[in-house]
Amino acid sequence: MEISKKGHYYGEEKKVFEHGGFLLSEYDYLDKGTPWHYHENPYFMFVLSGNMLDVNKKKRTNCPQGSLLFHNWQDPHLNTRESPHARGFHIELDRNWYVNNQLDISLWEGSSLVQNPRLYQTLAKLYYEFKVQDPYSNLAMELLLLQLCEGMDHEYAAKSSIEPGWMDNLREILNQSDVPRTLTTLSDELGIHPVHLSRSIPKYLSLNLGDFLRQQKLKKALPYLLDKTYTLTEVAYISGFADQSHFTKTFKKYFQMTPKKYRSSV
Repeated sequence: MEISKKGHYYGEEKKVFEHGGFLLSEYDYLDKGTPWHYHENPYFMFVLSGNMLDVNKKKRTNCPQGSLLFHNWQDPHLNTRESPHARGFHIELDRNWYVNNQLDISLWEGSSLVQNPRLYQTLAKLYYEFKVQDPYSNLAMELLLLQLCEGMDHEYAAKSSIEPGWMDNLREILNQSDVPRTLTTLSDELGIHPVHLSRSIPKYLSLNLGDFLRQQKLKKALPYLLDKTYTLTEVAYISGFADQSHFTKTFKKYFQMTPKKYRSSV
């Protein structure tokens, strides 16, 4: 089985940046598929465009445009390109980087599709710094990487705790539906008392319901924002915002810049 050394991915390298134990890169995926392999270091893959399928010994994971997938270093897998064109952004971290920053990588097992929309916000900021590369970007990227990893610690800790069975149904409702929800409608759909639901959501989602839903829309907007064939108005409606003004206001709240500026910068 092939071992992918640091910074090696299957495809055509478009941009790469390495600093202080981490390596960020952007690749066009040109081959239809890869052989079975595993990586020297843990890494994240964000699908900037196209559709990818990730296969390991336990499962097959569809990774459409906008997906964020984590791979631990010991996890053998292969990828196939399920669309004519695809591009990815990689975040690779030396195992020593985890040790130096007092993070326990042993908690992060195998492969997982990242669901928490707050981590996509951190990812989007990382991609911005990767692209703009101004004098402050190195420090910004280091801090954002720590935020991303601390968020992953939360994700794995939540998975290891005993969650109520209805949490998976709640995530599916929040992740897949653009229909506006209230605490009452969620309570009716899940058959859970509103008070119990209001106490459980921040505990298991690490966000209150309003923030989760707003960041879920921004998570959906991100890949379309990076594709200039979509107007900002189209991105707003696709992502579930009432209009472009609402989209711009929400985006600016979380990113401290307008969607237009973000798009032009990256």
